[in-house]
Amino acid sequence: MNVTAAEALIRERISAAPTRMIPWCDVMQLALYEPGIGYYRKGVRQIGRGGDFFTSVSVGPVFGELLTIYCAQVWEALGCPADFAIIEQGANDGTLARDILETAARDHTELFASMQYWIAEPDMETRRVQKSVVGEKYADRIRHVAAPVDLKNGLKHALFLCNELLDAFPGHRIRFDGARWLEQHVCLAEDGRLTFVDAPISDAALISETDKIGVDFPSGYTTELNLEMLHWMRSVADSTFTGSILILDYGLPASELFSESRYEGTLRRYHQHHSDDRVLESLGECDLTAHVNFTRLAQEAQSCGLGVTEFIEQGRFLTKLTSWKIKNSSAPLKPDWIRQFQTLTHPSHLGMSFHALALEKGKNLSADPTAGNQAAALRRLGL
Repeated sequence: MNVTAAEALIRERISAAPTRMIPWCDVMQLALYEPGIGYYRKGVRQIGRGGDFFTSVSVGPVFGELLTIYCAQVWEALGCPADFAIIEQGANDGTLARDILETAARDHTELFASMQYWIAEPDMETRRVQKSVVGEKYADRIRHVAAPVDLKNGLKHALFLCNELLDAFPGHRIRFDGARWLEQHVCLAEDGRLTFVDAPISDAALISETDKIGVDFPSGYTTELNLEMLHWMRSVADSTFTGSILILDYGLPASELFSESRYEGTLRRYHQHHSDDRVLESLGECDLTAHVNFTRLAQEAQSCGLGVTEFIEQGRFLTKLTSWKIKNSSAPLKPDWIRQFQTLTHPSHLGMSFHALALEKGKNLSADPTAGNQAAALRRLGL
């Protein structure tokens, strides 16, 4: 049996645990983020045709170009401040940062004159790659911090941006037994393979989250709860900047996420452009994801004093920005631009799988026409 370095460590942790099992969230943490052996901690991941999956960024520069329009709209809604920051977390190799900086320098010169680009990234080698990809031309615009908590002071006006970040946060996996929720752990089966096993929930925070979703589920129903996402939301809200937060990710409102059609949850692995539910195999060599509960994320944002300004499918979100581009530019759209746009917005590609959640922080941006339909967002989220 071929055992990866991540799986070997997980087996050691299981053997050392008094119960001979560890929670799935710990397995996911080790498999993705353990230094040197986790999927995201072995250097920058190759994305696109040569990697395990496509992202909106890997489609081409059109995604960054359209997000730059959104950056400009937020900047204008803030009164065009002379000190404006774009903050990105989950920047991978820095391609999106480069695309946004290049577009701002070309098409939004006043915005560009006021911009600094901050990247929240703890890994020093990844930081080096990001600086290399951005290039010398924009090197003086890039700043790094380890995590959002380090942004607590010093930034006044900003747009915080993350794309495909939260779906890879380690989450708890739970199963309903007909009467109560149990937490799924990982142990060693008799044949030596890793397998799931249920155990009573002991974590008070996790119990609180199961109370929120209730017990109106069929026996055997399995799903995921992401406590780390809520901690992250609080850390971003605690930073001092005024402006907007834009989250683009796999995910759904709670009413759709917890439907009976998702009886086995949304936890998946991605390896060489194939997706399946064999999440206990090839640990450390494949990506692991679960859908974001955007309703719960928005609730946590509201409890932190943030306002919801928009919640919409990525396809519709980017189409609105494209309409602005067409209205404000006389240049025709080139065929390659149109092809990228179609991939980003087509329902069978990225347009429906991803959602955009926009939040306001410290200023009533919802009164601005660029902030979207707040009432429609809250209705869709069930809030």
